[in-house]
Amino acid sequence: MIQSEPPKLTEIPPSSTSQPKAIVVEGCWQVHALVEHHLVQNISHKLASLSLQSGIQWDLSSLSALDHIGAQLLWNCWGKKRPPQLVLLPLHDAFFRRLEKANALTIPKLGKSRLIAVEQLGTLILNFISHLLAFTLLLGQLILDLIQVVRHPSRAPRKEISASIFQMGFNALAITALVGILIGVVLSYLSAQQLRTFGGDIYIVNILGMSIIRELGPLLAAILVAGRSGSAITAQLGVMRVTEELDAMLVMGIPHGLRLVLPKVIALAITMPLLVVWTDAMALIGGMLSANFILDMSPHFFLQKLPQVVAMGNFYIGLFKGVVFGAAIALIACHFGLRVKPNTESLGRGTTTSVVSAITVVIILDAVFAIAFRKVGYF
Repeated sequence: MIQSEPPKLTEIPPSSTSQPKAIVVEGCWQVHALVEHHLVQNISHKLASLSLQSGIQWDLSSLSALDHIGAQLLWNCWGKKRPPQLVLLPLHDAFFRRLEKANALTIPKLGKSRLIAVEQLGTLILNFISHLLAFTLLLGQLILDLIQVVRHPSRAPRKEISASIFQMGFNALAITALVGILIGVVLSYLSAQQLRTFGGDIYIVNILGMSIIRELGPLLAAILVAGRSGSAITAQLGVMRVTEELDAMLVMGIPHGLRLVLPKVIALAITMPLLVVWTDAMALIGGMLSANFILDMSPHFFLQKLPQVVAMGNFYIGLFKGVVFGAAIALIACHFGLRVKPNTESLGRGTTTSVVSAITVVIILDAVFAIAFRKVGYF
């Protein structure tokens, strides 16, 4: 293999003060020669130092070979224009003419247009309308399936409902109990610190009872179920879309609403009130133990005082919230699961959107209930 001549830069000092300094470019200025002789960094440093000097005479007549990479290095050193004193072979002139044409091109800068913002806003509105229509159709189909099950109880998907109750209800007891106890301890501890300042230790039962039974219990259970069961429902339906099981069900005449959506909605509507009661009990136990430790309030006094300060209406409101929250979470999870496209990226995005949307809807519904039942549940 013939080794190419290494590229060189030879500096010739001027013979007199009136003559400029000359730089003779020699050797093979091609990319393989620069890499082969490990001169890329050295040549770049020399050219960078020469670019700061003006009035240099460049002599490229001794070049043995040149390519676009070598021409680009020299072109950058010259400030992307030909120097006034340049000796160049006609063979190599074509490279610099191409660089001159490329340098003359101007790329227009795209500024932010108001049309882009309007287009993005329109896309968001259309997506929201599309989701709203699809959710309305899903809700209508659910009502029709419920009517059909009431008329013909033998067609009810009992096994699917039973399996969903076990997966979404029984398997969620541990996490809801843990979170409930911790929330009760934290709320009792923070309340006790403030009540002790004003000598109102006894009112910790009022604070814990009203806040947990009416608000925190249903809300915590719904958020945990939305993150746990809601994501599982969306992922299950999304995987069925990716594996084309949903299409196979339609081909076999098995409706999605009756076999997939209805069992999950009924199961969550049944299990959520039970999980609310469970979460309330665990949170009250945690608050009661914390009050006993901090304020020396006996559990017997706590349990005796609780029915006197918390009306049963608050308990019924919490149960009603559980039913509504459970049905809403299941519907939203099924909605986004059925809209998953047959690819993994859409599956992940749909699962995330489902959880976020379900939690947001739960908080909005809780605010609506707080306004609607503001006069209910007080003595």
